[in-house]
Parts: sequence; C-alpha cells; structure tokens
Amino acid sequence: MKTTVVWFHNDLRLSDNPALYEAARRGAVVPVYIYAPEEQGSRAPGAARRWWLHHSLHSLDQSLQQRGLKLVIRRAQQSLPVLEQILTEVGADALYWNTRYEPQLWTRDEQIRKVLHARGVEVREYPSYLLHDPDAVRTDAGQPYGVFTPFWKRMLQVVQVPEPLPAPEVLHAPEHMPAAAPLDSLELLPTIDWAAGFRETWQVGEAAARQRLEWFLSNAVEGYHTLRDRPDLDATSRLSPHLHHGEITPRQIWHATLRHSGGKWAKGVEHFLREVGWREFGYHILYHHPYTQERALRREFETFPWTEVETPAYKAWTKGRTGIPMVDAGMRQLWRIGWMHNRTRMIVASWLTKNLLLHWRLGEAWFWDTLVDADPASNILGWQWTSGCGADAAPYFRIFNPVIQGRKFDPDGAYVRQWVPELANLPTEYIHAPWEASERVLQQAGVELGKTYPHPQERLDKSRDRALEMLERWSRGG
Repeated sequence: MKTTVVWFHNDLRLSDNPALYEAARRGAVVPVYIYAPEEQGSRAPGAARRWWLHHSLHSLDQSLQQRGLKLVIRRAQQSLPVLEQILTEVGADALYWNTRYEPQLWTRDEQIRKVLHARGVEVREYPSYLLHDPDAVRTDAGQPYGVFTPFWKRMLQVVQVPEPLPAPEVLHAPEHMPAAAPLDSLELLPTIDWAAGFRETWQVGEAAARQRLEWFLSNAVEGYHTLRDRPDLDATSRLSPHLHHGEITPRQIWHATLRHSGGKWAKGVEHFLREVGWREFGYHILYHHPYTQERALRREFETFPWTEVETPAYKAWTKGRTGIPMVDAGMRQLWRIGWMHNRTRMIVASWLTKNLLLHWRLGEAWFWDTLVDADPASNILGWQWTSGCGADAAPYFRIFNPVIQGRKFDPDGAYVRQWVPELANLPTEYIHAPWEASERVLQQAGVELGKTYPHPQERLDKSRDRALEMLERWSRGG
C-alpha cells in the first residue's frame, strides 16, 4: 500500500480537505502538523490565535483518532528536515498539502517541492482555502483588481465554486506511525490564564464551525443585510476564526448558504456572500501585492506623517480607556473574547489613525496579537481601508464619528453597557457621549468623569479638524 504524508497548516478539518481526501484514496495516510513560527517571521500566530490553534489541533487529533489515526505534531525551526525524516521513517513516497497564500511561505514551499521532487517524492498541492485562483481572476487587460466591486463581478462570472468534498470514508494507517510530540509541548496556551472569556465564548473545531454555520443560516442570514452592522446583536456568522484555521471552507459556506436559500440571492444571502467575497479580495490583494503586509498599497501614503510610537494615547486605546464609549467597548470586547464586531473594528481603527494620528501598523499589530481570527490578508485590508491607504480605501477625509456611529448602530446602548459597565446606568441619550450629561445625571448614574470613567482623550471636532488639516498639508507636499 502506498503511503502519503498529509501536511496540515490552516486546514484543520477532515471534510472538504482535498489533500487528505486524495491521500486517503491513494493508500495509507500520515497526518502531520509542524509548528515552525520562525518560518512565518513577523506573521507567526499572535497570542490569541495560538490559543485557538491549540484547541483546533486538539479537535483535529480527536477526529483523526476516531478514524484510527493520530495527528503527528512536531515543533521545529524549519519544516523541511522534519518532513524528510517522517517521509523516510514511514516509507512514504508522496507529500500532499493544501495551497497556502501567505507570502512568507511561498519560498519555503517552493524549496520543499524542489528538494523532495529531486528525491523522487510525489509532491502535490490542492486549492481549498479560497474560492478563486488569484492568477486567474484578472481584468480584461490582464491586471489584478484593486477595487472590490469589479473584482466581485468578475469573480462571479468566471469562478465555478466546486461542491465540497466529503470526509474520507476510510483512513488507513501505515504499518508504523512516527512519534508525535504532545500538543502541550508547543506551549500555545498562555502561562497566565487570560483566556476565560475565550472559553466562555468560543467552541473550537470542525464540528463547532459547522454548527455555527447552521445556526446562522437558521436564525440570522435573512436579516443579515439590515442587522449586520449592529454590534449589540448576535447577527453575524462569527465564522472568521473557523475560516482562518480551516475548520470550515469558503465553498462549504457558499453551497450551504445557497442550499438554505433554494439558490435564491435574497438580500441577506447576497450581503453575506459578498463578505465571503471580501475575504477573497483581501487575498487577491495580498497575493499580487505582498509588500502590503508592511507598507501601504497606495505608496504615496508612505510619506503620510502618522506617528508610529506607542504613546500613552495608544496604550489607553489598547486598554479601552479612551473616554469614547464605542471605542472602549470594542477594545474591551477584543481583549475579553479575542474578537470584535466588524462595525466596531472600523470605528476603533478610524479613531486611532485619524483622531489620534497614530500609524495603522500599530493598530494592525495589536489586532494581530489579540484577535482569534487574525488573518494576514483581512487584517491588513481592513486597516488600510479604514486609514485610507489601501485597496478600495475609504477616502482619508472619511472620519468615523464614534458618537453618531454608536447612536445609529447601538441605539439602545446595550453594546456599551455590556463592555463598559461603569456607564451602564446612564440614560440612553448619554450612553455614547457621557460628557454631554449634566453633573446631576452623571451622579445619578454613578459616573464621575476622570475617575470612574476617563474624559475623552481627544475632542471629536478638534481631532477631526486636525486630521483634515494634516491631510491638506501633506497633499500639498508641505
């Protein structure tokens, strides 16, 4: 019987896993996960994602053990020597994996392909992480897209989304399985337990991803187009961490959604699938412009005079102590559960980059460490969009007013009350702007600005005007 090593990465599932499916059809399977963060450099998983990764690997291993296999986990500085050792040890003549799109892994994967091919090992990779091939979806002039809507229209024209593959019916183990390191040896979990909110919020793994999708389709997709911007409601899919770790695939989501709607693109379905498309667009940009992981897509913004220093204002922002309730609610939600509603992500990013004039890279790095769904494409796309320097970017002069945003999208103040409980007793008319309340109202609510809750670190009108003045001076070259 032929033996194939399947190298897992961000595809921690059994179903719709082409590499695993084809390996199982071929013969015996050796499932391998190598934790080698050094190969990813600055894009190694942050602390929140490491927490998720630990539990996702545990879930995958449990699923494999139910099929008579065990996930071979290794910790290494480099993946190639480990793969060579395992291939030799089990007598495997093939290595399969699913395509990776992170730029920092391209050179590594190409080197592994060349080395093993020279040794006579069959090396194959399969697409499953995206719906589209970034090389295949291009403009009529053969160029990559830089604006979402034309990209989305072309993608719908040229991409046929394959039906998801089932999990392999049978997984055969080789005669000899290599030794596996204990999952705990990867030291992915925090030494100081800050993850209580994570445990209370998230179910991790392939089964949990499927259940969450089923819940969303049954309860929320019809109203998604009207309620998706409401952070006070559970009205979004929350599938992003499952997608990033490959516990579910975009084509599983695509086909399940259209099956649920009977193939009809109702408004809720259309808006939801557009969000799947936005994720595709993020990887389209990253694939064609890998430098965006460090620099702005719109290169002229490299000279924009943002401050890239961790100032006291930045540190207050990270702690949710800005004195702006919607900003603080978002940042505290992030710290507590490793996730933030997308509307609030835009609000907190606009506050940092425009009202505080701090560099988008500072915010992107904080999100990278604290989000369970921190994604090299989506994270950067979002930050550069909000700060005005990326693909399809909002104009720099579009500055989110967090009070207006709060009153519109958290109309009853439930989101702020949940995450900023010291303001919970304020009347709704003041919950998003406590500085507008009289001393009597503040006293009745138990709020003392400057003590129980900070004064705003910046005045909204003054900081907005300052940002626009800076834009004008910069655009004139002054």
